[in-house]
Amino acid sequence: MTDAQAVEIVEVSPRDGLQDEATRLSTASKIELIERSMAAGARRIEAVSFVRPDRVPAMADAEEVLAGVTRRAGVRLAGLVLNERGLERALAAGVDEVNVVVLVTDGFSAKNQGMAVETALAMWDRVAAGAASAGVPASVTLGAAFGCPYEGEVDAGRVRQLALRVAAAGPFEIALADTIGCGVPPQVASLVGSVADDTGLPVRVHLHNSRNTGLANAVAALSAGAAALDASIGGIGGCPFAPGATGNIATEDLVHLLDRMGVATGVRLDALLDASHWLAGALGHALPGQVARAGPFPRPVVPA
Repeated sequence: MTDAQAVEIVEVSPRDGLQDEATRLSTASKIELIERSMAAGARRIEAVSFVRPDRVPAMADAEEVLAGVTRRAGVRLAGLVLNERGLERALAAGVDEVNVVVLVTDGFSAKNQGMAVETALAMWDRVAAGAASAGVPASVTLGAAFGCPYEGEVDAGRVRQLALRVAAAGPFEIALADTIGCGVPPQVASLVGSVADDTGLPVRVHLHNSRNTGLANAVAALSAGAAALDASIGGIGGCPFAPGATGNIATEDLVHLLDRMGVATGVRLDALLDASHWLAGALGHALPGQVARAGPFPRPVVPA
């Protein structure tokens, strides 16, 4: 199924996970979620987004969250930015990397960012240049790469063209996002492999589990050479501007799967399960993740 020996897990629960939650966590709880992620072994965490508070109220305290986190050596905290103003805020807050989203369809781009794809591409160029001048690595995510909630099927050739276009600005990686969880394994494997070959850049894959294909797509992405996979503790997440977009793949489910497959992640399942149970309590509802409910296999032996 895959020859991968290891893969990087990018923990996205503090940003993509919380942005569409009905329950608003306190700044202190957001900081605790990030610190629990670090304690579990996560080395890249999408911690915050620098967006308009009136559009995404859950992310209004981005600066306060970053200021409150106790930094750890070797851990990179990323911030999502959608324009130059977001980049200014991210740099002032001391992010370790920035991520920019470019939607691949005009319909979704208008809903999510209020601009056409060509305008978003020009914005990405400016943000990438600004991040480079500041010495901060920048990645770019091609959103709705496997299907759009407004325009339906997305042509893989268009995504490949856009990948080449954004690669010209010098990102350290390109992410392909299944924003509404509509992709299937052959589609994911084909596009991941093509974008990696076309651009020569590492490919990260951001998968939602809206239609219960997330883990299968993760294995397909690995088989095609994906360098990193996004996941969210508890499987929380969604997009406020994408109808039907439910949670991300659960980090604990993904790590359990990869552990059983012999693929190293550097992330501890026991700590993830503790974090998932804590997060369910903090949010006040059950979370979509399955391993936190069923328990890992084989179950740990409890001494008599």
